[in-house]
Amino acid sequence: MDPRPPLPPFSAETAAMKVRAAEDAWNSRDPVRVSLAYTETSVWRNRDEFFTGRPAIVAFMARKYAKEHEYRLIKELWAFAENRIAVRFQYEFHDASGQWWRAYGNENWEFDEHGYMSWRQASINDVKIQESERKFLWDAPGPRPADYPGLRALGL
Repeated sequence: MDPRPPLPPFSAETAAMKVRAAEDAWNSRDPVRVSLAYTETSVWRNRDEFFTGRPAIVAFMARKYAKEHEYRLIKELWAFAENRIAVRFQYEFHDASGQWWRAYGNENWEFDEHGYMSWRQASINDVKIQESERKFLWDAPGPRPADYPGLRALGL
């Protein structure tokens, strides 16, 4: 596999770059694009789901985007060391009934020497919000604009 920079061991700058690249991929709402950041045998825990490998990642992401309408995500670097990164994140979406939600979570990531994520664990909680409480308002799908505030600046 071709290297996927930045490569471990991470610095504060390269870890932040990896986090932003992940955020941008997830905001594309393209399951295949998202899966390409992971090893062929990447191990995941997402909430109560456990699965392994890119085909399972694509299937998971397709299900996610089909039920989480107008999905927008912000990730923030929390900590890093060697080939590991911890992030906190929040995302907003509405369900099929039109109810808006904000999901709060933490992820732990481990990367192989080529810069692909080999392990991902995510813990997530959902909170109902009113549409008027939304804070993630950029045009989507697509990346959060470079000048759009992050979680701390939004008071989250």
